[in-house]
Amino acid sequence: MFCRLPHRPAALALLVMGMVLNAGGVCQAAGAEAPAPRLSALAGSANNDEARLLNDSRFWPGADRVILSGKQGLLLQDSQGATLSSLPGRYQSLDLRSDAGGMLVSALDKTRQQPMLVRLDGASRQWENPRYLPAPAFNVEGSCLFRDRSDNSFLFLIGDKGVAQQWLVAQGARLLATPRKVRDLSMPPQSEYCQTDDSRALLYVNEDAIGLWAYDAEAEAPLRRRPVDIRQPFGSIDGQVAGMAVLPDAVLALDPKSLRLHRYRYAADGWQADGALPLPGLKKPQALTARATTQGAEIIIADKRGLHQGGIDWSLPASTPLPLTPVLPAQLETEPVSSLGDAADDPAIWVNPVDGAASRILATDKQRGLLVYDLQGRKLQDLPVGRLNNVDLRAGLQIDGKTVDLAVASNRDNNSLHLFSIAPHSGEVAELGQIATPLPEIYGLCMFKDRQGAIYAIVNDKSGRFLQYRLQGERGAVRGQVVREFSLPSQPEGCVADDRQQRLFVGEEDVAVHALDARPDQPARLQQVIATGGALQADIEGMALYQGRQHSYLVISSQGNSRYLVLDALPPYTLRGAFHIGLNAEAGIDGASETDGLDVTSANLGGPWRQGMLVVQDGRNRMPEQTQNYKYLPWSAIAAALKLAD
Repeated sequence: MFCRLPHRPAALALLVMGMVLNAGGVCQAAGAEAPAPRLSALAGSANNDEARLLNDSRFWPGADRVILSGKQGLLLQDSQGATLSSLPGRYQSLDLRSDAGGMLVSALDKTRQQPMLVRLDGASRQWENPRYLPAPAFNVEGSCLFRDRSDNSFLFLIGDKGVAQQWLVAQGARLLATPRKVRDLSMPPQSEYCQTDDSRALLYVNEDAIGLWAYDAEAEAPLRRRPVDIRQPFGSIDGQVAGMAVLPDAVLALDPKSLRLHRYRYAADGWQADGALPLPGLKKPQALTARATTQGAEIIIADKRGLHQGGIDWSLPASTPLPLTPVLPAQLETEPVSSLGDAADDPAIWVNPVDGAASRILATDKQRGLLVYDLQGRKLQDLPVGRLNNVDLRAGLQIDGKTVDLAVASNRDNNSLHLFSIAPHSGEVAELGQIATPLPEIYGLCMFKDRQGAIYAIVNDKSGRFLQYRLQGERGAVRGQVVREFSLPSQPEGCVADDRQQRLFVGEEDVAVHALDARPDQPARLQQVIATGGALQADIEGMALYQGRQHSYLVISSQGNSRYLVLDALPPYTLRGAFHIGLNAEAGIDGASETDGLDVTSANLGGPWRQGMLVVQDGRNRMPEQTQNYKYLPWSAIAAALKLAD
C-alpha cells in the first residue's frame, strides 16, 4: 500500500471533525501484504524492558544499544548482549543521543518520579552525576530528546491530560546545571510516546486511538501540528498507535491492536505511507527502536514478553540535506513589555554622541505606548501615551535656536505622528505633541534627513498610501507639512531611509521590497530590491540600514521563516546572506522569531557593541514564556557569520 495523506488546513479540519467520508488521501491495499519482519527474542530481556539502538558508537567502539532493564537499570551492551557499562536504578521511557564524545541518556526515574538526564563520558567511560528536572504538575507518560543544529539538547515531556513541556537540558557535551523550561505545549489527550527527527526538527507524538502527529520541535517554533496518519476510514491505521522510531526522512510506528508496523516516508507536502508490516507472535508491542542499514532497518520491539530483535527490508528515501542558515545566539534581551499578546513591535537605537555605552533603545508597546531601554536591556522609561506602532529618530532638529534629537512614532489611536524629544546627554525621552494625519489606518513609519539637514517623517497606512511630512520647529513646537504622496498596490509597513544615498526602502508585505528616491521633489519611481518567494518569506516586516565605513547593508525581517536577510544597500542589491537568532544556553536567553520591527547601528557603543548592534522584536519570548520583548545581537557576530566587509 502506498498513499499520500493530505494536510491542507481545510481538509484536516473536516477530517478531524469527522465530516468527510474520504478526503482523497486514503488508499486501498494494492497486491499482497508485505512480509513480516524477521524477529527473534533478545535473550535475557523481561516484559518491562526497553531498548535504544546507537547511531554513533565512536565514544565506545563495539557499543550497540542501551537496554533499560526493570531490574538492573541502564545497560550499555554490545551486539552480542555483553554489558559494557551500567547505571543502577528504576527507570522508564528511555531515549538517548550519542556522539564521538559520549552519550546523553534521558529517562523517568520511577523512584523519585522525576525526569532524569545523565551523560556517559567517552574519554573516562564513566557516568556523570545525574541531573533531575523539577517534577511537573502532571503525570509524565513519555519523554524524548531533541538535538538542534546548534548542538543544544532538549527534553520533551508528554503528559497524561493533553499537556507537555519542552526543556533545554544541555549545550554540546555539557549538561546544564539548571535545566530551563522553554515552553508549555498542548498535546492530544491520549499521548504517551514521542520521538524526534533532529535533522528535520520534527516531534512525532502518538494519539492512541486516533493516529500519529508531527509538531515543529525547534524552541522558537509555533505550536502547530500535521497529521502523519490517522485511523480508517480517513487514513490507513486500523487499530492504535503506540511507540515510534525515526529513520532518515522516515518514521516507523507500532499498532499494538492490529499487530502491525506502519512505515512512512517524509515528503515536503506530507507523509507517504508504505505498506504496514504484520507482527505475528507479538503480544501488545509498545516500544520501538530502529537504525538504518544498507538493506533497510534494524529494529528492536518491546512487547509483553520482552525484547525482539530483527530487520526489515525497506528501500529508505534518499535524505536531502537541508540548506544551512547560520544560527547566531542572542547576546542580551530586554525586560518584557507590560501588555499581553502581540504587543512589542518596533525599536529605534539612539546613539549617545558623548558616551556610546549610554545609548538608548526606544521601542513600542503597540497596546500601550513607548518604552526606553539601556544597553543592558533594563527598562528605564515607560510612557503610556497610546497604541504606538513604529518608531524612528533623527538628530539635529532646530526648535527656536535649540537643537534636539527627535523621535516620531505612528499613533494608531489618533492616526497621528507622535513626537518625542531625546535629551542630549541622559537620553531621557519626553513628549513633544502630535501631528494629525488624514490616514484612516496609520501603520508604518520611518524618518529621513536630506543633505541640507531637513528632517522628514514618512508614514503609511494599510491601504498602501504613503505621506511624506517635512518637520520643522516653530514657537516651541514641531509642525508638519505634507510634501509628497505616493502609493503601493498592497499593504506596506516597514520602511527605512538611507540618508547618505538619499534613497528610501519600502516593504510591500506580501510582495517585495522596493527602493525609490527619498527626496520629496523627485518622482516616486519604484525599483524592486528583492521579491518574496525565495530567501524572503512574507510578511516583510522591519528594515534597517547598517552604514559602515565602506559598505552599507540593508537588513530585513523575513517574518515567514524567522530569518534576517542582509543585502547590499546599493544596486544591484546583492543578497549577502541570512541568519536566524537562536537561544543563548549559557545566558539563558531564548532566540527570536516572527520579528516585526528591527533597527541596527554601526556606531561604537562599547563592549560587545564596538562594531555596532542589531535590535529585533521577538514575537515569542520563551525560556520562560513571558510577554514579548526585544533581543540584542552584536554586529560583529553577523559580519563574521556572513563574511561582511565594513
